[in-house]
Amino acid sequence: MRSIRNLVAAGAFAVSSLALSAQAYAADIVDTAVAAGSFKTLVAAVQAAGLVDTLKGPGPFTVFAPTDEAFAKLPAGTVDDLLKPENKDKLVAILTYHVVPGKVMAADVAGKETMAKSVQGSEITVKGMDGVMVDGAKVVTADIAADNGVIHVIDAVIMPKM
Repeated sequence: MRSIRNLVAAGAFAVSSLALSAQAYAADIVDTAVAAGSFKTLVAAVQAAGLVDTLKGPGPFTVFAPTDEAFAKLPAGTVDDLLKPENKDKLVAILTYHVVPGKVMAADVAGKETMAKSVQGSEITVKGMDGVMVDGAKVVTADIAADNGVIHVIDAVIMPKM
């Protein structure tokens, strides 16, 4: 696990350095997550799942982005297991469950309880009372703008029913 984290950190640093050095480089969902520095596990998972090009696409996308701390709350070995090539379909399902088509800002759900259909196909429960919660995960930072959508930072990894 430590070697994977070190590899991810080195890769994220390299990508981040490239992103910051290129003036014409768009700040899409992936670049914004890399630049933030607290999504190394998420970025590694997106890379392993082959979703980088999709999340760099035109969108717009709303991404509920678990932090590295959120991934660390999963049972020991879960992340390493999900990053294995034989588990790519499961990883894709989990990651696309964190993505909703369109650009949904926190103000759009304030005071409401609703369901949002994820890219994975299942619905996510969104509660906009007393802050914003998605499937029990708390949105700790909302409305981080990217050229192709918006990121909402969450404190837990949300899981679709499989």
